[in-house]
Amino acid sequence: MDLGLRGKVAIVTGSSDGIGYGVAHALAEEGVRVVLCARRESLLAEARQAIERETGAEVFAVPCDVQRLNDVQSLVKETARRFGAIHILVNNAGSVPSIQFASVEDAQWHQMLEGKLLGYIRVTRETVPYMERAGWGRIINMGAVGAERAFGQAKISAYAAAKAAVVALSRSLALEEAKNGITVNVVNPSSIDENELTLEEARRIRDARFPIGRPPTVEDVAATVAFFASEEAEYVTGQVVNVSGGWML
Repeated sequence: MDLGLRGKVAIVTGSSDGIGYGVAHALAEEGVRVVLCARRESLLAEARQAIERETGAEVFAVPCDVQRLNDVQSLVKETARRFGAIHILVNNAGSVPSIQFASVEDAQWHQMLEGKLLGYIRVTRETVPYMERAGWGRIINMGAVGAERAFGQAKISAYAAAKAAVVALSRSLALEEAKNGITVNVVNPSSIDENELTLEEARRIRDARFPIGRPPTVEDVAATVAFFASEEAEYVTGQVVNVSGGWML
């Protein structure tokens, strides 16, 4: 299927590795001119070179910490200067550590919400005016199934709060920007941290939680994001899709 994305310009935050890299790669394969954004310059340069080599797309890399307003403003301005437009934003940067609820002090709450929610807000606020002028835009915010259900996971109160706020923000913004041709959606991937599990334990957990028989891959998540960014998803906004292989069931 032709997603109608050739020539569009996308910013993907947190795209030097992991899900962000996979999303950037998938968009580049569709002919999107992709702007990579991350804090680690060496990884960012490697990611840009790999995506250009493997897709033939035009890729631009800008070092950026989404917790710093000056960095975000520079990212957006450099993107507009290079390509003349911004059509797609994928908010992915930022992380929130697992921590016992009673141990989280006020300053830590502020820092953890800054690490995910406020970074999304900051980049979106600077990007939306370009989409409004174009009368076309796609904003995809990366969430997590933990925003809706804890699934027996402890110490994720800050993480769940930040992700749930991303969902609420996305739905409200979708309503506000619909008249401007901008859609806003959330993709919730599921994940399992298998680093501290034996192979047998990891497989047992996977089989129990994923009816489809395996956890999602980066490619599964990236394909969903690419659809939301496409012309085909013009009538889909304010939605939350769980890429979980049936885990949410």
